[in-house]
Amino acid sequence: MELYQLGYFLEIARQRSFTRAAARLHMAQPALSQQMKNLEKELGTPLFNRGRKEIQLTAAGKAFHPRAEAILLQADAAKAAVSDVAQLRGGKLTIAAIPSVSACLLPAVIHLFSRQHSQVSLQLIEDSSERVADCVESGLADIGFLQLPASKSAFRSHALITEPFVLLACKSHMLASKKAVQLEQLSSESFVFYKGRARDTAMESCRKAGFEPRIVCESGELGTVRALVAAGLGLAIVPRLAAGDLPPDIVSVNLTTPKMQRQIAAVWQKGCALSPAAASFLQLTTSQLFQRQKTRGTV
Repeated sequence: MELYQLGYFLEIARQRSFTRAAARLHMAQPALSQQMKNLEKELGTPLFNRGRKEIQLTAAGKAFHPRAEAILLQADAAKAAVSDVAQLRGGKLTIAAIPSVSACLLPAVIHLFSRQHSQVSLQLIEDSSERVADCVESGLADIGFLQLPASKSAFRSHALITEPFVLLACKSHMLASKKAVQLEQLSSESFVFYKGRARDTAMESCRKAGFEPRIVCESGELGTVRALVAAGLGLAIVPRLAAGDLPPDIVSVNLTTPKMQRQIAAVWQKGCALSPAAASFLQLTTSQLFQRQKTRGTV
């Protein structure tokens, strides 16, 4: 059973004539009659009582009529929905991102995207890089933003930024006035660690510098880490992206030795093309990063 056959059936029912229906459909009457014979054969029963002047629907035809209309309406609705998604006039985009990206980069991107494509519904999932990868791999998220590495076998990726780590200190700390410090100078300090892969990078770097960091608290919430640093509980080693728009009671100090950096990438399912909405969001993200780097004089 083909959709065009349902359309032919409904037009014949409206016109009560194969001749008039064929004219309306711009096709030859014998071809239209053959299509209806094929449909009736598939359904196993006649749909029309063929009279000399006008045709009438059989009992089976009357039962089939509203269902044929409903099927065509659903088909039209499906086409419209697909068109809306393709043209960014509707649909849903789910983004998964690590907290430093979602809090410090994506707000501006989401604002631009929502302004340009207001009819697309946005959902944001914030979690660790491992959980972001899981969300993308399972199809829960259309696109993810995480700290590399990510499984090459599961994802396609687009590198966005390679950024250094910096030190956060409360304004009253003796290091707050310095432009840069070496990590080995911090062996006697207390630390507030930012959970996730950023934590692993910070821990590994401290050990390479010759000491085991004294961790007084850990949190996966960037706002909590900042608040604890501002309260003087300890220092924090965070990616530079997480050190943007700092409150006045916290300062950012560069770390020189050893070199600490991470790479952020957008990932999506391997073998799948990005949806129009996800592709547009990625383009806006890339543009936003370029503007940030241009402002800092790094491009």
